[in-house]
This record gives sequence, C-alpha cells and structure tokens, in this order.
Amino acid sequence: MRVSGPHGRYGADADPPADHQDCLPSIFPRTMGKNCMTYLQEVVERGLASNMIARFEQAFAEEMGVRHCIATPGCTPALAVLAAAFEFEPGDEIIVSSVTDYGTVQGLIGERYIPVFADTAPGSINISAESIERVITDRTRAVLVVHLTGLMCDMDPILELAERYHLIVYEDACQALFSGYHSRLAGTFGLAAGFSFDSEKTLGSDVGGCVITDDDDLAERTRFIGQNRGGEMRTGFGRIHTSHGYAHRMTQSTAAITLAQLENIRPQIAHRDAMARLITGKLRAIPGIKPLQIPDYQTTYSCWMVGFNIDADVFRCDTESFGRQLSEAGIPGIGTGKYYLMPAAVTYLQSRARDHIYPYSMPPASYTYEYSADSCPNAGNFLETFLRWSTFCDKYERSHCDLVAKIVASVAERNRI
Repeated sequence: MRVSGPHGRYGADADPPADHQDCLPSIFPRTMGKNCMTYLQEVVERGLASNMIARFEQAFAEEMGVRHCIATPGCTPALAVLAAAFEFEPGDEIIVSSVTDYGTVQGLIGERYIPVFADTAPGSINISAESIERVITDRTRAVLVVHLTGLMCDMDPILELAERYHLIVYEDACQALFSGYHSRLAGTFGLAAGFSFDSEKTLGSDVGGCVITDDDDLAERTRFIGQNRGGEMRTGFGRIHTSHGYAHRMTQSTAAITLAQLENIRPQIAHRDAMARLITGKLRAIPGIKPLQIPDYQTTYSCWMVGFNIDADVFRCDTESFGRQLSEAGIPGIGTGKYYLMPAAVTYLQSRARDHIYPYSMPPASYTYEYSADSCPNAGNFLETFLRWSTFCDKYERSHCDLVAKIVASVAERNRI
C-alpha cells in the first residue's frame, strides 16, 4: 500500500512502515455543519439580500456571551481593524507575544505603532505578567495577548498588571476558540478580541474572522473604521471620509458557512480537549519528550495544534531531523515552528529600527529598538527544540492518540543516545 496526499505523509515513492498501516486523520475534508447548503442556498435564492452576516454576528456574540461581534474576512483583518480603531499615536508601543503569527502584528505595523515583543515565560510558549512588565515603558499603550495553540495565558495576573499601569488588554484568540480559563472563554478577558475562521482553523469556514467586544463605543468605531472606510454622509455633498478606513467585511457566503459550522462546534471542542489531554499524557510518558503543559487553570483546551519539545541532551539528532522522521513515520504536517519567533521573522522591522526609519526615528520613538532572536531568549530557546502539527483535528479518536504515541516513542528510541 502506498500512501501519499496533500500533506506528503510518506512521500511519493515510499511505502509506509508495516506497523503504521493505519493513518492519522487529516483535517481536510472538513466536517461541515448540516445547514451549510441550506444557508448557502438561501443566500443565492434571495439574490444576496439575506441577513446572513447579521445572523452569524448575533449567534457568535451569544455563544461568547458578549454584546458585539463584527464579522471580518479573516483574522489578520480583524486584528488590523482593532489596531486602527484604538487610534493610538504613531510611535506608541503595543506589547505582544514574541511567539505568534505575523497576522498578529501586521495591523500594528500598518498603523505605525511599535510592536514590543515580550519574552515567553521560561519553558512556555506564551507570555506572562512577569515578562510583560519587563518591557513596559511610558509609551506602552496596550498589551496584545496571544493564546497560542489554544493554550491560554494566565490572564488574572496580566489583567492586574494592566490595571496597575493603565493599559488596554486585548486578545488574539485565533488559535483558542472556546478555550476556557476557570470556565471563562478566551477572548472575553480584555477590551476586545480577534478570531479566525479560516479553513484550517478550529471552526473552519472558507475564510473569515471577527472582532468581539462588550464596549459599545469600540464596536461602533470598529465598524466605522473597519467596514465603512471611515465614511460619513454630508448633506448636499455625499460621502466624506473623516478617518483612514477599510472595507474589511465578511461575505454572505462565508457568513452562511461559518454560521452552520458554529452550530456544531461545541461537541467538537469538547472532543478536541479530551483527545489533546490524552495525547499529552501519552507523550509525557516517553523519556526525552516534553509536551506542552496544560495549565491547571485551563478548564477547556481548544487545541488547534499539538506540540512538544525534545530534550536535546537525550537524542543524537537535531529537531529538524526528529521532525522529518516523525513525518515519514506517519504524523502529517509535523515540523518546527521557528518562524513563529516574531522578533527574528520581521526582518524588515529590523532594518527600519536599525536605520531609524519612521516611526523608529526619534521622535516619535523614545529609544532605539532592536528586533532579533537574542531579544527574547526564552522564546528562542523554546522553539529550537519545539515540534508541532496543525493537522490535529476533531476526527482524532483514542486509537489515533495511541498511534501518535507509538510513532513518537519509536522515533525517540531510534535516536536515543
């Protein structure tokens, strides 16, 4: 039997190992909500006059227990809209996790804010109140918290810190849909939050994202800036643009799919939580393998990707080789995530800061900024030995968790010193 596919599980010309004939499930094709076709047909039959976007926004806001949901075409636009809606000044600093995706910071950079990367907590993929406090200055205006892989940051100390320094807290919950912190949902702690519904995400639509908030003024400003292009009607003239704005609107068809997907997401989240915890326990039993630690405060782990570190002193191969062997043995999509180290990944910011290009000129910058892996040593060291796969999905069953552990244990034994 030959197995190949979109994730290159065994390679075009390779047979899978005899003891790994069973395959781990792929995220695609997605399991679709039973009303997807009904809602899409309604969009077409009503000639694009349906209220599908408003229906999705209302349904998602109710699920999250918040007042407002503003639908966007993706997670990057959602966070960009928020950055614009806050109306900070160029050169103002926003503290953000050093381990994240570029979409987290794209909007900050576009608004000429200065991203300041907080190091992660030792041995963790996420930032902490302690690492945030070390980089607060008199130009800090907000903290953008990222709950990477679905693991939640310890929010109570972060909120206490922000209150002490009079800072806004908002959340990138794109990988943490319905993750729970003491039973409270990711995205409901700060002033606002951004979410992703891209096809590979936990609630997978064709594309899509949204902003949620309980703040009426921020919601109105987000729609004005993010969807209405900063436009107002002037009597006798027509539309004028009083602010630099965008047209980041979710489409009717995306809203239809996302609404249908939302209707069956809760049991899928519960299943992901159970399977992620099962895999974590099995991986922890393998010497030299250190799975991501699920904190005690995390009541629900809406796991988007499974990950673990290898003990470099235990194995004779490096992290890249270990990951390749796991991929060849049957774990699709596994590999390193070094590109998540944002201070090292945003090379154009490195040159801008070095050359004091606006807003890194002084003023408005208050000091000389440096972006490099050296600026966040905990994060850099963590990612050096980190492997993850984002093909983990709600199709996993106990037998798949057993297979993951079997594959990892086999590769570990093969490379053990």
